[in-house]
Amino acid sequence: MIPLTILSFFILLASPLINGQYDADSSGYELQSPPLTTDWTQKVGTNPWTEYPRPQQVRDKWQSLNGIWRYQKANSSEDIDNVPQNVDDMWGRAVMIPSCIESGLSGLQVDPKDNEFSWFQTKFDVPSDWKDQSLLLNFGAVDYEATVFINGKNATTHKGGYTRFDAEISSLVQYGQENEITVFVHDPTDSEEYIIPVGKQTNSPSHIFYTPCSGIWQSVFIEPVPKTYIRRIDLSGDMDGVGTINVHTSDSSEQSVKLSISDSEGTAYETNGNTESSFNFTLPNVKLWSPDSPTLYNVTVSMGDDTVTTYMGFRSIGKGEVDGVIRPLLNGDFIFAFGTLDQGYWPDGLYTPPSYEALKFDLNYLKELGFNMVRKHIKVETDLFYRACDELGMLVIQDMPSTTARKEFPPNQDQQAQYVNELRELVNLHKSFPSIYTWIIYNEGWGQPEDGPEIKHAPMVKDVDPTRLVDAASGWHDHGAGDYSDNHHYPDPQCGMPNAKDPSGPYDPARIGLQGEFGGLGYNVSIDHLWNVPKAIAAINETYEIDETLEKWNSRSRDLLIMLQSQITNYACSGAVWTQTVDVEGEINGLMTYDRRMERTDKEIWKEAISNIYSAASGRGAASGSGGNATKTSSNDSGSSTNTTMAQSNVATSGLSTNESRQNSSSRSVRDQITFNIGALVGLGGILMNLWIYCDTPRGFCI
Repeated sequence: MIPLTILSFFILLASPLINGQYDADSSGYELQSPPLTTDWTQKVGTNPWTEYPRPQQVRDKWQSLNGIWRYQKANSSEDIDNVPQNVDDMWGRAVMIPSCIESGLSGLQVDPKDNEFSWFQTKFDVPSDWKDQSLLLNFGAVDYEATVFINGKNATTHKGGYTRFDAEISSLVQYGQENEITVFVHDPTDSEEYIIPVGKQTNSPSHIFYTPCSGIWQSVFIEPVPKTYIRRIDLSGDMDGVGTINVHTSDSSEQSVKLSISDSEGTAYETNGNTESSFNFTLPNVKLWSPDSPTLYNVTVSMGDDTVTTYMGFRSIGKGEVDGVIRPLLNGDFIFAFGTLDQGYWPDGLYTPPSYEALKFDLNYLKELGFNMVRKHIKVETDLFYRACDELGMLVIQDMPSTTARKEFPPNQDQQAQYVNELRELVNLHKSFPSIYTWIIYNEGWGQPEDGPEIKHAPMVKDVDPTRLVDAASGWHDHGAGDYSDNHHYPDPQCGMPNAKDPSGPYDPARIGLQGEFGGLGYNVSIDHLWNVPKAIAAINETYEIDETLEKWNSRSRDLLIMLQSQITNYACSGAVWTQTVDVEGEINGLMTYDRRMERTDKEIWKEAISNIYSAASGRGAASGSGGNATKTSSNDSGSSTNTTMAQSNVATSGLSTNESRQNSSSRSVRDQITFNIGALVGLGGILMNLWIYCDTPRGFCI
């Protein structure tokens, strides 16, 4: 077992130094004081997120554009016709990129009611030796609609606040000279005219709806590529060692492509095919991916002059009947997935975690307690989050971020079509991460038309990604689509029960029984752990149940976990989601406080209770352990079955690339605490309101 920090030494990719971004010391940037900090707030500095942002499509040459940019408020959509050009560090205000402009880390902490229109600007140089190639400008995510200008000329426009996009800008830049990027952002979070996917964002934060995120909130980078280049790789592998790959090109042309999986002794597997069509390959003696043994293989894909490195895991996800009950299957076995509602909010960065180290802190904490899953709740993370889950062995239920929960503002036909387009984009861009095993289309009816469009959307998602399960309606307003009968109930669960109460209603035995949300127990803490905003403090009493002591909170939590255990034993319960990982603003029902400085959990109690849950599932036909059968091997293995946990120490992905030229002396790029298996395969691999929203729940509020 070699720590990732050591392994990363071998693949720190040097890239040419690109000058032009604003000097942090003279820019006027200043960290603002958020209502609550974390242990990482003061460590961020002015050179954030130096890791290569797209871990499933890594190129040797690249340059981060993260750091200090300039920001200027715009007044209306008409301002886009007057693009600021040739501005200097006296224009606007200094802003940290990536960040939400409403956050303290941005250096702005803009009032949420003043965030609809924004300008962002920075300068950069492009090396002369990149001149004979194409040049991609990549954005991880911009909320919501971004129009990008290079030297005053329109490069691209993208709608959607949760997915990455790029622009080919070689014809717009001057090589060996200073260039200018200007981005106009329109973010109509609470607009009645623009009903867009917002998740839990609102310009009037209140209890279960939170401070919004506007602007460039994920990493920005440039990279040189050939004239015809690899645009996207769709890659998956199943439990029989059969891999499927589809390499998409920039011009949709058919090209020859070579795929290889390398190890320290040479090539474990190599094959050729063509782009723009799927082809299969088979890896003998494959070691499978599961939460107990998250084996990942390094993959190199070459097409002409373009070579990218990626990785893959071999696992099969499906459903089937086990002892008369429809169950989720991982590698052919019933897997009981148990995790937390994970909303991905941070008091200092809001949508943007302060660092990769901070992001992994939550996942490591959950894994230590025994959870094997997170439900990424109506938010999408940086690709590096899913890489971390792949490495750690953490299953992911991925929500599509909802449009507004306000029933008086349902999306019209065009807005619903845009929602579906963004859903399709979400699936396409994330379907190669092995850890994601379920897609959720709608949550508790938010933005869901009454005619049940998920009946059409669920097959569409299956068509885009046939390798995963689909939860069409999490909570209620279920029209029978998808693979799950998903129940929400607070605080106690009613999982897989034929007599479950409304609004979720009775379990549907034709589908998988899932407790999509339960728990939500609260315990108040001192002000130094709270989101110190009066409106949020006043909303604390909205919590489902608040226990007076930590002992009582842990005791009540154990009671609910025992109740879930009983439902696994006696009913058709096949998975569950506890609310929630951490407090968020006015919510005080996390396993940890919002600042991550205080744990509510008595680890001995929680570990025992979670272990008992898996044991109960095993008694109903689930594979032993928390993540599948550790001794299972692929059906094409010519040898006898071996202990996979031991055998998988011979397979691993390589570490993260970082931009050395932009790192300061105290590099934070790969300060990983987790370890993962490495041996034979090491390649160059290496991602509302002032009023309360009332729902049809017994307590009136919905998560």
